[in-house]
Amino acid sequence: MRFSRQVLLLQIGVVLLVVGIGVALVSALLSRTLTNQYGERALAIAKSVAVDPVVVANAAAKIPGGALEERALAVNDVNNTLFVVITDDKGIRLAHPTPSEIGKPVSTPPDVALAGGDEVSAVQSGTLGLSVRSKTPIWTAGHKRVVGEVSVGFDVADPTGAFNQLLTITLLFAGGALLLGAGASALLNRRLRRVTHGLEPHELTELLYEREAVLHGIGEGVLAVDETNRVSVRNDEAERLLGTELPIGASMAELELSPRLHKAVAEGRPVDNLLAVAGNRVLVINSRAVRLDDRPIGTVLTFRDRTDLDTLTRELDGIRALSDGLRAQRHEFANRLHTLYGLLQLGHHTEAVEYLQTLTDSSSARPSELGDAVADPYLQALLVAKTEQAQEKGLSLKLAEDSWVPTTVTDPIAANTVIGNLVDNALHAARMGPRRPATVEIGLFADGSTLHASVVDSGPGVPADLRRTLFDEGVSTKIAPGHGLGLALARQAARARGGDVWLADPGEGETGALFVAKLPGMLTEDG
Repeated sequence: MRFSRQVLLLQIGVVLLVVGIGVALVSALLSRTLTNQYGERALAIAKSVAVDPVVVANAAAKIPGGALEERALAVNDVNNTLFVVITDDKGIRLAHPTPSEIGKPVSTPPDVALAGGDEVSAVQSGTLGLSVRSKTPIWTAGHKRVVGEVSVGFDVADPTGAFNQLLTITLLFAGGALLLGAGASALLNRRLRRVTHGLEPHELTELLYEREAVLHGIGEGVLAVDETNRVSVRNDEAERLLGTELPIGASMAELELSPRLHKAVAEGRPVDNLLAVAGNRVLVINSRAVRLDDRPIGTVLTFRDRTDLDTLTRELDGIRALSDGLRAQRHEFANRLHTLYGLLQLGHHTEAVEYLQTLTDSSSARPSELGDAVADPYLQALLVAKTEQAQEKGLSLKLAEDSWVPTTVTDPIAANTVIGNLVDNALHAARMGPRRPATVEIGLFADGSTLHASVVDSGPGVPADLRRTLFDEGVSTKIAPGHGLGLALARQAARARGGDVWLADPGEGETGALFVAKLPGMLTEDG
């Protein structure tokens, strides 16, 4: 039997038991109350008869029938009693509804009444059958002496009829309560099936075990929010990757998470392989809206850590940029050598000398060729690659004259990430700016083991509405999609080493924006 049906039957059984016990208690209480009420009524009638002067006089004189009989019958007719019996002080009937019973002893003991006390009996059997009766003594004037008793009884059918009437009403009410309880139980059972989607308790238990095993057994972070964007499910990996606690029931708006993550949840649209920065990690986010019976019930997001892969990718990009720069240089030098070789082959020695002199005078100094200003080979390679990249775009990349880095870097990848992204942004700003020639100047400075870098461009500067959110992922001045991670990654890499990247000058004057980076522990102490 299904659990929901067991619950329904149990609830109906409980309601039936409660109603049955209630009806039994009410029945017993009604029966006792009605019997007492009829007994008290009989006693009141008996007392009214016992104080009648005619009754007292005839009872004291022990005169049967006559006036006593008339009085008894009159009271009997008015009150619709079963009997009104009057006796003398010996218990001999002086008045009775049946004349043949006059002069005979009463059928029930009159001792209590003849002793001067009132007696309210429950149900007793006499010559007229079962009745609810009461007895009271007949006193002479001044309560000096008991001269007899008055007994009044009602047919037991009278309280029984009243009881049956009240019991019928009670049973109708109980039946209505039973139907109401059964209906409420049926509705509750239906609600239970709908809420649990028809699943049995053991199936719910298995689902719980499976959910816990899946959530905490996979290597990805899982976060589920309901239709009101409150956290409903999350695993430990999600908290670890996002670097923050995700309390169940917390609103997503209250959590300090990536703006891209907030946007993915707010829009509720499918998202594939969205990159976002969380603390020192680069995460890949996938989002899916969940619907049940064509009704939206929330959103499920999964997170994968691609920090290591992103680091390798950035390192590969740096090597590719360096190789592209070297290839461009090789092509340029090859063309010059071919020209020089041709002049020499044709015997134009004077022209060859003049050509070499022209190449020497017109060649622009590259950052890596400025003496010992930058001793680290990785920084030199980065500057060469970015210089070639700038020349290809018609830009000029210069190394500040006061730059001085006499030692080598300890983390080339982090240095390439921070400086490379700052230079890329500066080149883009300079190319899009109105000033010509478009230039970018980079400064590298050593302070013990700390490397300081400054990058300034000739672009239009940073708009005022972007200055507060410039380092948030997804914020970019580029029109093409897929941008907005460079500065966020640069700041992330710097802060991972205890440093930082910030906008020192938004560029409202004659120059463009100035960005400054501080990288503690990036340089070796000795050369």
